[in-house]
Amino acid sequence: MTDSDSLQQAIDEEVALVAFNPQWPALFEAERERLMRQFPSQLIEVQHIGSTAVAGLRAKPVIDLMAGVAAMAVAQALIEPLCNFGYTTSAAFNQTLTDRKWLMRWANGHRSHHLHLVVYAGPVWFERLRFRDMLRSDAALAQHYSRLKDQLAAAHIRDREAYTEGKAEFIRSVLEKG
Repeated sequence: MTDSDSLQQAIDEEVALVAFNPQWPALFEAERERLMRQFPSQLIEVQHIGSTAVAGLRAKPVIDLMAGVAAMAVAQALIEPLCNFGYTTSAAFNQTLTDRKWLMRWANGHRSHHLHLVVYAGPVWFERLRFRDMLRSDAALAQHYSRLKDQLAAAHIRDREAYTEGKAEFIRSVLEKG
């Protein structure tokens, strides 16, 4: 299977949430270490974000990593080396992003990791960490988010973009209140 075929298969993959897997933090840590060994001068820090970073939260079984870089030019320059390191991406999708770059790893025809390259200590960096930390520290908020995700997954089982967009308003409102 080519990278292009893999990317299309992953894009077409159903939205399926699973129970929290206690191995997710270790899978994150292994990938963080792998990335930091390969790109020690380009990656300032790598954090575990997304639902797999919140104990007890149902999630798509995809480890979300956020890597901080000095500038978006560094993120852009890392795309090809990361693709040579086992990631794939959509150039067209990345062209629509101004505040981050997105890549993914896949295994056995399924996404295994998402990598978000953002400016370290910039607005996106702090926003993503703040939302993660709010979910980690507030069980009721995490439960509310989990119920919303279940509803969105049922409504948009074959449309990952609609599923993701459906979460956006909730995330915005939580960040505005917090």
